[in-house]
Amino acid sequence: MTTRGLELMTIGEFGRRAGLSIKALRLYEASGLLPPATVDASNYRRYTPDQLGRAGRISVFRRLGMPLAVIGELLDLPDAEAVRRLDRWWASERAAWSSRSETYTWLRTRLAHGDEPERRYAVHTGVRPARKVATLHIEVDQVQLVPEMSAAEWEIRRHLQEQGAVATGEHWVIFHGQVTPDSEARVEVCVPFTGAVEPAGRITIRVEPERLVAYAAVTRDDCFYPRILQAYEAVGEHVRAAGLTVSAPPRELYLDSWENLSGTDDFVHVAQPFEG
Repeated sequence: MTTRGLELMTIGEFGRRAGLSIKALRLYEASGLLPPATVDASNYRRYTPDQLGRAGRISVFRRLGMPLAVIGELLDLPDAEAVRRLDRWWASERAAWSSRSETYTWLRTRLAHGDEPERRYAVHTGVRPARKVATLHIEVDQVQLVPEMSAAEWEIRRHLQEQGAVATGEHWVIFHGQVTPDSEARVEVCVPFTGAVEPAGRITIRVEPERLVAYAAVTRDDCFYPRILQAYEAVGEHVRAAGLTVSAPPRELYLDSWENLSGTDDFVHVAQPFEG
């Protein structure tokens, strides 16, 4: 069968040539990644040879464990921008794996040798100036926190880039509830920027006011659950001992992107805003 000079293949034939199951092809159709070239009155789906390249690329992305939503973004980008997006996604996967690996090592060490010495975090206070931020809210548990944070950050940065705004590697995560391995909570991912930007879709634009904060610096190597909780405990104890009044939810203030820092560099400030 042909249409306009192009060979048409049934879903079964196309699947065999692409190395994909019919179930996978129906999933990619439903998600908008790979719609068939034609669907006739009997609901038979036909594909063209030109679609084999796209199918193969989707298959490779899936072998990496990439979510369908991210694949959709990559497929629609020019190659140069797709490379940058792929690099950022891979960096977030590495960060998530590093976090899981560090958690495993921490747990195994405790089981094999008993509790490790408690880390002592110095707590400082300072003023965070008012900043214009683009934000996105997500509902997430501890297991998905790192990849979901990264995906939200990328979505924000892509929007800022499209509108000509200027942003650095700095970004924040504000916790509006307690995130645990067993329960989700609302988290706000923020990217400060300069320039004129309009909100779009899930992304909002607001001004984060000037705040006094108590904070502890955590290195990249120590930025994993549950070790980072020791930084939270140090900040919380400082706030209580000093009789400070909490003025806003706790937050993690990331100094740069994960891939731009070494393991011993300060990576994040665990911060608690308070009233003066």
